[in-house]
Amino acid sequence: MKKINRIIMSGAVTLLALLAMTSCKSDFLDEDAGHKVTDALLEGEAGALKMSAGLYANIRWLFGYEWAYGITLYGTDEFTNGGDLTSECWNTYDNRLNPLDLTPALGAANKNCPAVSALWDEMYYGISTANLVLAKAVNVKTESSRNKALGEAYFLRGYNYYRLFCQYGGVVLQTAAADGTVQKNFKRATAEETLNQVIADLEEAYKLLPTDKWRGNGTWTRYTAAHFLAKALLYRQSERCSDWNGSYDKSKDLTRVVSLCDEVIAACPLAANYSDLYNNWTGVDCPNEGNSEILMAAEFNDASTTKGRYGNRTYNYLTPQFQTFSAGYVQRGQYIGDMEFQRCRPTEYAYAIFDNVNDSRMWKSFKTVYGINNAAQKDAAIISTNGIEASQVPNLGDEGIVFILNKKSDKRFDNNAMGSFGRGNQAHNFVNPFTGKWVPNVFPVYLDGKYVLNTFGTSGNPAQSNVFCGLGKTADGTRTGEKGDANRDVIMARTGETYLVKAEAQVRLGNYQDAVTTVNKLRARAQWKDKEDRGYYTDGSMAFSTADGGMKDNATANSRTPKKNKDKNGTALTNMQAYGYSMTHTNSYYLSTGIPVTTAASNLQIASYKQLPAEDEAILTQLGCTTDYDRMLNFIMNERTRELLGEWNRWDELSRTGLLVRRAKAFNPEAAPNITAGKHELRPIPQKFIDVLQNEDGTNLSDADKKAWQNPGY
Repeated sequence: MKKINRIIMSGAVTLLALLAMTSCKSDFLDEDAGHKVTDALLEGEAGALKMSAGLYANIRWLFGYEWAYGITLYGTDEFTNGGDLTSECWNTYDNRLNPLDLTPALGAANKNCPAVSALWDEMYYGISTANLVLAKAVNVKTESSRNKALGEAYFLRGYNYYRLFCQYGGVVLQTAAADGTVQKNFKRATAEETLNQVIADLEEAYKLLPTDKWRGNGTWTRYTAAHFLAKALLYRQSERCSDWNGSYDKSKDLTRVVSLCDEVIAACPLAANYSDLYNNWTGVDCPNEGNSEILMAAEFNDASTTKGRYGNRTYNYLTPQFQTFSAGYVQRGQYIGDMEFQRCRPTEYAYAIFDNVNDSRMWKSFKTVYGINNAAQKDAAIISTNGIEASQVPNLGDEGIVFILNKKSDKRFDNNAMGSFGRGNQAHNFVNPFTGKWVPNVFPVYLDGKYVLNTFGTSGNPAQSNVFCGLGKTADGTRTGEKGDANRDVIMARTGETYLVKAEAQVRLGNYQDAVTTVNKLRARAQWKDKEDRGYYTDGSMAFSTADGGMKDNATANSRTPKKNKDKNGTALTNMQAYGYSMTHTNSYYLSTGIPVTTAASNLQIASYKQLPAEDEAILTQLGCTTDYDRMLNFIMNERTRELLGEWNRWDELSRTGLLVRRAKAFNPEAAPNITAGKHELRPIPQKFIDVLQNEDGTNLSDADKKAWQNPGY
């Protein structure tokens, strides 16, 4: 109970913890722990605003470790495990996912497996601090400051209860500040009571928060609250609440959702280019982190307060084990913006759902090309082993790894028509027709009409492949060590999702064509623009170098690489040289699609809900969708993948809509055997919490009482 005990600390102790994290300077991530710590400090304008600034630290926890993906991306239709099995049980739903925190002694692969108690503990820690602000800041005399502090506290409490509700259903509701006494008798609220508390808190935040980002980037505003209030109201009318939501006016809830979304959409317009959200990240606190579309972000930078045990680790989780399978042609380092932890491997569905010709989001999300930054083999050995010509031997900066994101119907590579495929240490003779060079590592998604990308892994086990095309959304070229914390913010909510919340509400109202109209506005941004270079790629690695658009050169730019990066003469490269060779700024668009080079605009507009895009129709057929409602609800989930792939909320959304089990069984081979309806739509209540509960008279709970606290099936 080490962490859960934090929710019952006295106000002064909790205040000390939060004030040590932050202050109310222009950059509210800066550390300022030199204050006199008393509860009375909260009753003044400055103290209340300092305390409410500290609330922001709670959300940074969400992205500091393996739970960032384990509880949000694993076990869904979009992602399965790669070759690393740190969090395997969260993906496979085997019997190790139970009320006990999983350790190596209980079957975990290592000590890093996310504990089932982690989210529970940390969300209650934030709730406790929010309760303290609410209890004290009400006394602030200046109305604007009082409203800001209260609005932020209501928002965090509502958001944290929303996260708890999504994962556990009904939970313990604490709405009063801790008084310093240790409480061991709690009542578990129903799911209805819990969600209604979320809605009530977010309503207050919506009323109290200002519309401007008065703290700077990352400030929670009225529009942040509106977005999550819309999501909470949508949740109340969703499938997981179907056993109790009949008493709530469906039309009223959903009409309010549409209205809230319209307010956000009008005030917080989409970024002009999808790349501005993730790809064009040029350095610490760069301008794109202030994009109008970003409604909520976990704030990180190079300040000491955002480093350490819970710094931004997300750059580790979405990329393949490129150094290992590349036979040394591509070495990892801070000059490549991500690490090769191979945790989240996209499923076949995650590739297939995109229109790979017309949807630019595919090519601005997936990283399909890595440049050679190490001369791993001698030219003569390359020629003799792979049966290629001397003119086809690649050099530093040529393609070292290429993923071909083709379609199942693609016949161009059948029978090795362009050469065989494989890893760098396997003999193969694929020569890219666009470059005339042999590619050491080349992997199509489909070959001979079959999904084959999961067959290239070094283990030989398709269920644990370390070879996959990962995402570049988290890349960070400002890290000064390959394992150092990232300095970029993590986007938690944006207007792109708001459009999809609105569209789903319209689907639930039966307004299917209106939903298509809403989605079309979002898809308009995803279309290739006139004269846009479809073969271009960049990501946050670019922050490494000013010559490549970064705000400043990485501090380690001129250091020799500590790895094996060498040229053909055996001379060690500098980090800057390794960066230049690694970042080719190319993708595999034309190789993957087979279309002629073009700079024309593309079209992703949908004319009618009766005839959805071919990618959607294929998925809907596979799922057995026949009714308009079922088709359109699943279409919204498909569009969520295209717009929000890897953005830390997929499990929650599938659980909410009652589609988790159905879609995981259809598209996640590792989850399919074990995932069970009626059980796995909720997480187990942490046993370490249940075990310390007592009755009102101080006696321990009976086994039957403990079982009553637990979610079904655990």
